[in-house]
Formats: sequence, structure tokens, C-alpha cells
Amino acid sequence: MQGYAPGQDEAFAESRKCFGELEDWLGSEAAAGLQHAELEEQLDLRGRELLRRLFQDRLDLTAAREERRYDVAGEDGVVRTRAERGRSRPLLTMFGQVRVSRIAYRSPGRSSVHVLDAALNLPREKHSHGLRKLAAIEAARGSMEAAGAAITRAAGVTIGKRQAEEMARRCAAHVEAFYAQRAIDPAPDGWPLILTFDGKGIVMLPGALRPATAKAAASAQGKLATRLSPGEKHGRKRMAELACVYDAVPVPRTPQDVISTPAQKRRKKKAQATAPGKKGKRREPQARGKWLTASVTDDIAAVIAAAFDEAERRDPGHSREWVVLIDGNNAQIEAVTAEAAARGVTVTIVIDFIHVLEYCWKAAWSFFDKGEPAAEEWVADQARKILRGKARQVAAGIRRRATAYGYSGPERAGAGECARYLENKQGYLDYATALVKGWPIATGIIEGACRHIVKDRMDITGARWSLDGAEAILKLRALIATGDFDDYWRFHLRQEHKRIHHVKYRDDLVLAA
Repeated sequence: MQGYAPGQDEAFAESRKCFGELEDWLGSEAAAGLQHAELEEQLDLRGRELLRRLFQDRLDLTAAREERRYDVAGEDGVVRTRAERGRSRPLLTMFGQVRVSRIAYRSPGRSSVHVLDAALNLPREKHSHGLRKLAAIEAARGSMEAAGAAITRAAGVTIGKRQAEEMARRCAAHVEAFYAQRAIDPAPDGWPLILTFDGKGIVMLPGALRPATAKAAASAQGKLATRLSPGEKHGRKRMAELACVYDAVPVPRTPQDVISTPAQKRRKKKAQATAPGKKGKRREPQARGKWLTASVTDDIAAVIAAAFDEAERRDPGHSREWVVLIDGNNAQIEAVTAEAAARGVTVTIVIDFIHVLEYCWKAAWSFFDKGEPAAEEWVADQARKILRGKARQVAAGIRRRATAYGYSGPERAGAGECARYLENKQGYLDYATALVKGWPIATGIIEGACRHIVKDRMDITGARWSLDGAEAILKLRALIATGDFDDYWRFHLRQEHKRIHHVKYRDDLVLAA
């Protein structure tokens, strides 16, 4: 039975009726007496109902025009010989709940097949893709409770905390596949390929901790009953590993460009005073085409391997200069070295210069009183030497000064720590080459990602994360931070269509639908 397909005028009769009711209300005395804020609120509510009816009418028209088919088979290959119109299912949308009516193709003892589901790319669940997208964005932005409240404000739909988290998990299901298939524009010749890594702890539910952390947390006994004492740790965190790959616009620099002398600072200040509207040329390499990932389920080696995968997509022939920027973590250095060797690629590891500066300051407080201006000049002088490739000489000088002035063990602790660090990391402090070639020498991008991707969202007071929930939010926040979310969402919808409908129906039916 083909059924009756109404014309366009008749199909949208309910929507037209709703618009007429809205128009009548706007012209009434009741609406005339409202202040603008009340009028705005009422229009939001009534307008949403108009959109819901438009949605419903469009679905009804699609159902009425659906043609009966005789070749419909499910994933079992059995043709469904019976067709029943009017089989409906609910769909909760951005405008409220609607019902999707379609032909059900049936066969005794077999599951029903609904070809129109594939044409509309309906999800298996009740919530529409538009509602799921809003849930993913809001869950990535703030707490699950705040996400539910934001959805209610925007769509008038009530979403529970667990529902919001579950929708976010489903929305993040295809992130790795998205980046694996993404076309990458080649970087100009001479641009270095930068890989950078860092980690940040997340407070987890007890069952989501790594075994060693869980064991330490279970055996820990606090000195006080109501709070931790200084130096005590919760033992509740699991490290999220972050990686970023980007193309860098090379900017050759000198040590003086990085660490200015007092005379240079005075000249710069004078120049700014005489020409306050003139901006100087950028003196640091700029990142282009950032790829960012974060994971609390994968360990350091797995995240580094994923970053190398992305780097090889950009430079499959290993013809560019690969630079790895890290903060000196030995586990990261070992994993990077092993991964590079396994792939036969040459990488130059550079330790974050800001991290090195912090060690110089530790040495300074062995030699100067806190707040003494001479400490600043001393640190700047050592920093410029390190930038010129003389880290070993700086370490030797620090040891000589500590010995010559007869500092005691506690007094020279910071100086000894700095000297040891410079000596141990000597192979990763070739800033002279990095500056000449225009490479970045600081890990600001990945450190900023740790703050924005992890801390700003995952460190909300009282938050305790499950493994799957934390992983999904990290993926979504990374997508949003790099500006890839909209492209990803289109890819995600295609993947959902394949996952739900291509496996359920024969491919020719899906394409025809």
C-alpha cells in the first residue's frame, strides 16, 4: 500500500496553526502589557514549540512520501516481505520531542528493518545528533551539572548528569579516526616540525587509578584526621599525557633577543615611549597547523607514538627537521628516543629554556639574598651563556663560586642542583643551534594546553573522574582548542551512519535511502 502523500500546504497545517496562535497572542492585550524581558522569554518558549511542530510536520511529510520497497533485507540477508506503515519511534531534539513514523519491513522471526532510519541517519538512542552535539560542547566546557542546565536553557530539554556524560563519550568516539584520515597541507620548505609533550594529573575515582597509585592510596595513612599535613599527598591522581605537533615559522634569533641586557631594555623602553603606537616585529617562532591530543588511558609511550604518527603524516619521507620540545622528564626522553629509533627518524630533543631558567634561579638564591637586584642580572648573564651553548661552563662556574665563597651544604643546595641539572642535560641544551635555525625553545604551547585542556576543566572542585568520562572530555576539549570540532562533527556523523546503518542493511539499500 502506497498511502496518501499530502501536498505541501496540507502537510504543514499544524505548523501554520501554531504560527497563527503565536501571531494572535502577540497581537493580544496580554502581550501588549508585557515588558520586553517577559516578551523575550515568552517568544523563546512559544517559538521553540513552533520549531518543534515544523520539525514534526517535515518528518510526517517524509513518512507519507516514503515508497514501499520489495527488496529490503537486513544484515542477515533475509528479505523482509511484509511492510507496515506508521511504525514510529520517539526522537528528543533541540526543540522538544517528536515522533518519527516510517515503514517497518518485517519477516516472521526476524528483526524489523526501517530503511528511512538510514536516510535520516537516526541514532539508536532517543537523543538527536543535534542534542548530542550541544551536550558534548557543554560537557567539555563545564561540569556535567552545568552542562545539563545549559541544555535546558537552550533547548528546554532536561538532561541528567549521567546522560550528559554518556552522550559526551559517544560524541568523542571517532577522534583518532578523524585525524588519521585528515588531509594535511604541506608546510613550506625550511619550516621545522615540532613535537612537544607534557603531563598533568587528574583526580580519579578509586577504580580508575593505575595499580601503583591505587596501592599507595590504599596504604597511605594521614597524620591528621581532617586534612593533609604539609608534604602529604592524596594519592588520587592519574596522569593525563598530552602531545602537540605543529609546523613552526622559523625565526632566527640571538641570545640577546631572548634575554635582554639592561642597556637593551632601556633602549626598548625609550623606543616605545617615542613611538607608542608602533609594534615591534615578533621575535619568536609562530605555530601553524596545530594538532593536539590528550589521554588519561594511554601511557607516555603510547601518546608519544600517536604524535609520531601525526608527524609522519606531515613528513612521510622524514625530509624535514624534527624538533622535540620537553621539560626534561627522563621517561619522556627515553620514550622519544626509542620511538625515533624504531621509525628510523632523526630528532633533536630540546629542553624547555624556561625550565632551565628556573634552575638558574635556584642557584641564584644560593648566592644572593631574596629579592636582591643583583640576582636578576646574574641569572640573565648565565642564561645568555647557556643560550650561546656554554651550559657546561656555566655549571663549572657555579660550582667554583659555591666553593670559593665557602657556602655550607644547605646554603649551596640550589647551586649544586642547578649544576647537576646542566651537566646531566647537556646533550639537550643546544640552544645556539636552535636560535640560529629559528626553532622554538620553550614549551609554552603544551604547558598552556595542560592548563586549558586539563586543569581548567578536570580540576573543578569536587570532581572525581571515571576513566571513560575523563578520556572523552579530554578528546573533546582538544578538538575545540584546535578549532577542529566542526570538521570532526561532520566526520562523526558519517561514521555514525556507517556504524548504525551500514551494518544493519545492505549497502545498496542504504545508498538508495
